[in-house]
Amino acid sequence: MEDQNRRLLRARDSIDLHYRSPLDVPALAAIACMSPAHFIRSFKATFGETPHRYLQRRRIERAMAQLRRTDRSVSEICIDVGWSSFATFSRTFREVVGCSPSEYRAAGRAVDDGRVPTCFVKSWTRPATSSSFGTARATDAA
Repeated sequence: MEDQNRRLLRARDSIDLHYRSPLDVPALAAIACMSPAHFIRSFKATFGETPHRYLQRRRIERAMAQLRRTDRSVSEICIDVGWSSFATFSRTFREVVGCSPSEYRAAGRAVDDGRVPTCFVKSWTRPATSSSFGTARATDAA
């Protein structure tokens, strides 16, 4: 079990390192020395979400940071974090965060005025770790 966890961590680290590149399950499974189906099951059991969801969440986290820290266009950020489709990026961003990238940028400027420590801002703006992207919407409705 320890050996399997180490191999899964190696694959997860590869996702973190190469999040901008197109990643596929067979390549990640090869890194973990597992069949693709076993890799997906094991990854989800260990980390609580599928490799695809993990990659999407990581890309969204990187986009959120760029939206907070830069004045680059949303389209440039979309491409930079690994999406090839602006529509898919926008839809996924809204599902994870609960607002559009532009709305997030505008709200972030209001919160990040220098009076709140950065660690608190990061904590408040981190997307939910749940594998269900409906979480942000559910909290919006409350």
